Amino acid sequence: MHKILIATLAAGVMAAGVAQSATTTASFQVTANVQATCSASAATLAFGNYTPGAGPLTGNTNITVKCTKGTTFTVALNAGSTTGETFTQRLMANGGATSTLQYNLFTTAALGTVFGDGSAGTATVGGTGAGVATANAVTVPVFGSLPDSAANQAALVGGYSDTIAVTVSY
Repeated sequence: MHKILIATLAAGVMAAGVAQSATTTASFQVTANVQATCSASAATLAFGNYTPGAGPLTGNTNITVKCTKGTTFTVALNAGSTTGETFTQRLMANGGATSTLQYNLFTTAALGTVFGDGSAGTATVGGTGAGVATANAVTVPVFGSLPDSAANQAALVGGYSDTIAVTVSY
């Protein structure tokens, strides 16, 4: 009887190991949409020390634009924040705006085209994004001129500044 019980258990274990198994498969899509985006930063344009009557000053700075790859963009500058300035004559003020210095910003080192918003004879600068990583940033140069004009030669001693807003449209 003991042999019959062992044989029955052995047969049961073997039958359990031979049980049928089945599988089925499925698939699914993985999707994403890359949205166009841009960011910009700018460094200070410092003309340095101006000595009235000693000649004009020039300077330059860069606007750094990072946009998604293939995104076209346009960089525009406003006239500035000093009261009374226009694209044709930007002004820096000495704190209380009792005295100003004339200057302007241009798209090239030749100082031929005023960098603005595309109105009143000004130009914007365009480009195409290469990706938003720092290594892919696009540099847009800005060139400045501070003339040795009669108005600038009459300026009070002190520090002068203006704030320019950069707009990147994409």
